[in-house]
Amino acid sequence: MIDSMISAVSAGQGLGPLLLALTVTLFAGFVKGAVGFAMPLIMISAFSAFLPPELALAGLILPTLVTNLSQAFRQGIAPAKQTAWTYRRFLIGTVVFIALSAQLFDLIPRVAYLLLLGVPVTAFAALQLAGVPLALRLQHRTRAEWGLGVIGGLYGGVSGIWGPPLLVYLLSINAPKLEAIRAQGVVFLIGAVALLAAHLGTGLANVQTLLFSAALVVPAQIGMGLGYRLQDRLPQARFRRWTQALLVVTGLNLVLQALVA
Repeated sequence: MIDSMISAVSAGQGLGPLLLALTVTLFAGFVKGAVGFAMPLIMISAFSAFLPPELALAGLILPTLVTNLSQAFRQGIAPAKQTAWTYRRFLIGTVVFIALSAQLFDLIPRVAYLLLLGVPVTAFAALQLAGVPLALRLQHRTRAEWGLGVIGGLYGGVSGIWGPPLLVYLLSINAPKLEAIRAQGVVFLIGAVALLAAHLGTGLANVQTLLFSAALVVPAQIGMGLGYRLQDRLPQARFRRWTQALLVVTGLNLVLQALVA
């Protein structure tokens, strides 16, 4: 099994890429534990520097699935079920369009989806961080939830990233910290199941790539546990500011990847 993982990661180049992937995942899990998101973004951004695109995307599937299972049900089954119902429109849009867009993985230029996601996310988060009010009007929330869910799904299938549209929505409606983190867990969990199912169909998720992905589950969970300790001490205002700042960094990173691609 170890030989298969090493072969999948480095094609005979030794343990270096595998150890680097494990380290990146540990850090990504910590960030996710602290603020509830950004693990796939950190992983896909870092992995893209030393792994083929197919392996980079496949690698994040199982850690994303397992950590979101923990995050979604941290307060129990009943709150998770209620959250799933509350954000059902976002969930439906995300799941349906992950399944559809996964079929286009090899057809959409990477530069295009990085720019189309990175520029608006950066602008939105930067304006919020600067104190510009961008809350959605109550009568528009249903349409916004459907629309952002669809956008998240479109990006999710081709990149493994569907978090920023959800964060935009949660920041817009000023969701409380625990609700925001639980909503992220529930949406990301169901999206991760859809992503796995979609790429089992495309062949991107196969025995070799899933062995590599499984190896990353342990550091992801360790990092997540450490991050939870920080999350529990974060007041609502600081949590919101950290979320906004991390979204700005995330968006800029996506734009930078597009420019150097």
